[in-house]
Amino acid sequence: MDSATQTGVRPDAGVCDTPRVLLTVSTTMNPATDLGYLLFKHPDRAQSFTTASGTAHVFYPQADEAVCTAALLLEIDPVALAKSRPGGSHVDDRTYASGSLLAVALGSVFRTAMTGRCDARPELPGTAIPLSVHLPAVACNGGADLAERLFAPLGWQVDARPVPLDEQMPGWGDSRYLDLRLTGAQRLADALHHLYVLLPVLDDTKHYWVGEDEVAKLVRAGGDWLPTHPERDLISRRYLAHQRGYVRSALAQLAELDGTLVEPEPVTTRPLAAARADAVIAALREVGARRVLDLGCGGGALLERLAEESAFTEIVGTDVAAGALDAAERRLSRLPDRVRERVSLRHSSVTYTDPGLAGFDAAVLMEVIEHVDPPRLPAVERVVFSAAKPAHVIVTTPNVEYNPLLGSAKTRHRDHRFEWTRAQFRSWADGVAERTGYTVRFGQVGPVDPDLGPPTQLAVFSRKEA
Repeated sequence: MDSATQTGVRPDAGVCDTPRVLLTVSTTMNPATDLGYLLFKHPDRAQSFTTASGTAHVFYPQADEAVCTAALLLEIDPVALAKSRPGGSHVDDRTYASGSLLAVALGSVFRTAMTGRCDARPELPGTAIPLSVHLPAVACNGGADLAERLFAPLGWQVDARPVPLDEQMPGWGDSRYLDLRLTGAQRLADALHHLYVLLPVLDDTKHYWVGEDEVAKLVRAGGDWLPTHPERDLISRRYLAHQRGYVRSALAQLAELDGTLVEPEPVTTRPLAAARADAVIAALREVGARRVLDLGCGGGALLERLAEESAFTEIVGTDVAAGALDAAERRLSRLPDRVRERVSLRHSSVTYTDPGLAGFDAAVLMEVIEHVDPPRLPAVERVVFSAAKPAHVIVTTPNVEYNPLLGSAKTRHRDHRFEWTRAQFRSWADGVAERTGYTVRFGQVGPVDPDLGPPTQLAVFSRKEA
């Protein structure tokens, strides 16, 4: 039985007929079978290699002097992958979609080829040869346009076609996967380095721990082409999982290779909690509030900050938890009597109407709404915006898109019932404003990532008649 039959690929399969494999590399150089020398993999043999995520198979669906196609098929072992990852989670679709796991396998299986070494044909590694790369299912967060922006500047002709969710149901639209074909004259080592770096960049996900050594890998694999790439910053951010310190280090090294300077990004040591309080107080000053509600005041950190501002003449903190109010009382007891007398505490819930909370200049819900079960959000809207009806309402909540930069998983706190994207927060806030007679404007709190936005999002509602 020949190698093609063993792998389930027809012996007459050509360059374009490879729907069952994750990656094929084809050439029409003369003789085309010299591709085997460059890859250090003999065309007459099927070989298997153990990787961290499963088993990689290399075989040749077609190998003659006119056309030679090498295929890399990665069979992922979800059980082994789950055991190797924190939390034990596995990834269901990685057997079928190219991404970071395929890039790791490619770097392992074709390590020698990527060094540009070829003992049997020493003239070949430095020669650009006609290549065609086919990836039938590439995970891509950015669509066909992103694939064009990443590969075209490197000399590739790009044919990126979205894969439909269901070919039998065209109305369902397209999936996040691409059928990607790259053609061009390239040195094979360069082509492999392009794929090694850009596959996880397309996916914008790495399914393994990203540490400081990833900076060295990026500079080593991209040093010949990444410094002058127009998407250098985006590639660096995505490859390094948006870890800001690593990204700064990589960009500095790439800039040095390019002979340019990168202005170092200012580093802020201001804690995010303090930055949120600063933003809330600035918004209260801007709207001229004097009587302020802190709804869901917790242990009283914001109350203490508000009490330091003499412009706020009456401050009321509420919480549903008696323990939180006790902690707030202890914190406030440290204040001078003339300051403490402007602050009072009240046992109350943001989901039940409390007539004693009506008529204030402003109400603050700082990191509160994400602790409310989603079905109870209409009750919060009714209690705060329709019953208490302050002139202004200031809301802050986490931006879930930023979580990877903080090392967070789905949510930042185990008591968070949800966390919103920027679009979801805007949609909720716009709806509340329209239904309750308020206008709303938005702000950002904390360091802003160009792709993921700020860690905290802020909305300031103002009652129209106010």
